[in-house]
Amino acid sequence: MGRPLASANAIATPERVLAAAELAFAAVGYGAAKLADIARRAGIGRPSLLYHFGSKEALYARTVERCFGRLRDALVESMTAEGKLSQRIDRTVARYVEFLDAEPQLARIVLRELLDGKGPGRQILLRQVVPLLHVLERFIREQGGREQDGAALRPNVPIRAALLQVGSDALLRAAAGPLRRPLWGSEDHTAALAQLLLLRDPVDHAHRAITTAADGTAG
Repeated sequence: MGRPLASANAIATPERVLAAAELAFAAVGYGAAKLADIARRAGIGRPSLLYHFGSKEALYARTVERCFGRLRDALVESMTAEGKLSQRIDRTVARYVEFLDAEPQLARIVLRELLDGKGPGRQILLRQVVPLLHVLERFIREQGGREQDGAALRPNVPIRAALLQVGSDALLRAAAGPLRRPLWGSEDHTAALAQLLLLRDPVDHAHRAITTAADGTAG
């Protein structure tokens, strides 16, 4: 399972275990992950791990909850910041992509559970993903109804379906590893996709990028 986490003595034991568990569950899934390997990576023994978490299922639940808690906090912060709806969507999508790029283990855990169908994972994901989707959908619906800058929601847009399409595309991209560049290319188009799916008058990201670069050169 690899060497213990760096600076293990400087990090509280439960945090070390959770960090090791994220890597293990992402790499091999719930069924194949071994508590002894996770404990070794965290720099403790298996009995100590069980003292803190009680069981493998409890550790897995806490690991997934911890990942989604960080993601939820990041997205809510981006959504509630000031700005037009198009700007908030851009910020929120960018934060989502940054989060997955920094923590691809979350993408791999989610994808494993969607495909596996065994163990406690599906119910755990339902408890985490569905409430987050409710928050995002409600926010976009409310803000789109108030928008006055010409970037209102598309009429009758299926917001939940659009969110899932954007979110799943970013999940696959983050989890793809060496296949990422051949499949998606070097550019990230997640924000442009979100705008095209959700907004009646989407921002032209390519034009905006070219204009920004030209303005910078002129300056």
